[in-house]
Amino acid sequence: MNTPVRSRITAAFTDAGTTGSLCATDIDTGAAITLGADTPVSTASVHKLCLVATLYREAAAGRIDPTTPLDIPAGGRAPGPTGLAVMRDAARLSLRDLASLAIAVSDNAAADLLWDHIGLDTVNATMNALGLTRTIAVHNQAGLYATMVTDTGRSGPAALVDPAAVARLTVLDPTRTNRSTPRDMAALLTAIWRDEVCEGPWGDELRAVLGVQAWSHRLASGFPFDDVHVSGKTGTLPTLRHEAGVVEYPDGGRYAVAVFTRAASTAATLPAADAAIGRAARIAVDALRATGPRA
Repeated sequence: MNTPVRSRITAAFTDAGTTGSLCATDIDTGAAITLGADTPVSTASVHKLCLVATLYREAAAGRIDPTTPLDIPAGGRAPGPTGLAVMRDAARLSLRDLASLAIAVSDNAAADLLWDHIGLDTVNATMNALGLTRTIAVHNQAGLYATMVTDTGRSGPAALVDPAAVARLTVLDPTRTNRSTPRDMAALLTAIWRDEVCEGPWGDELRAVLGVQAWSHRLASGFPFDDVHVSGKTGTLPTLRHEAGVVEYPDGGRYAVAVFTRAASTAATLPAADAAIGRAARIAVDALRATGPRA
């Protein structure tokens, strides 16, 4: 990657009060823009990409029927701010509808029902089979939150903006939690869009599920055009803001982008840090388009 592009991406992170790493890949040519792309990162909810990709790979292999309904009791759900995690009544949903909730609104309860049904070992084996050997799940969403309670001594949400408490969070240490690298996450998305995870209708449905995310304040903010489609999955933990996704242009250009950031501030709301993800991604994709055959 040329120095001006690297400098602009680094400046986008620095100006927002963050550090960051990135991998952007042209899905069709393999050309890539990278910055710290092999740095291990705590994936947070970005790991739901691995979970949902595994569901559809297992479906394509005939080992899982994603239309299988699950009965979901009202109690005992993983904590979270959206979806089934905040709903009060019992429900009944198919595996693939749970996958849609896990992606669209990052529903932790829906994701954990999938984790329980599929198994961490199956997800890890799938990533390994795809060559993503640095992408490893250690715990489900409930397990992740349980470590935060342990690390903060049940001090509640206030602890998650206390710098001393945040420093104790093991979920911020990629050696002790769900982890990957920007290169692995961009490679996973590339494989999904190339039909290398699963083919035919299952591949089409997987990509459709990844296109329903509700949040537009990170990756999509860098591509504010009606004819450019952004699919993706965010991930958030104290000081961490991430997104991995695919940007598709009307001329056929397709770019897998994974951006991981860490903020100096422990504040829960940092719009500049969110926007830096879109800004960095746009710089990288623009650079790929300027050197590719569609430029």
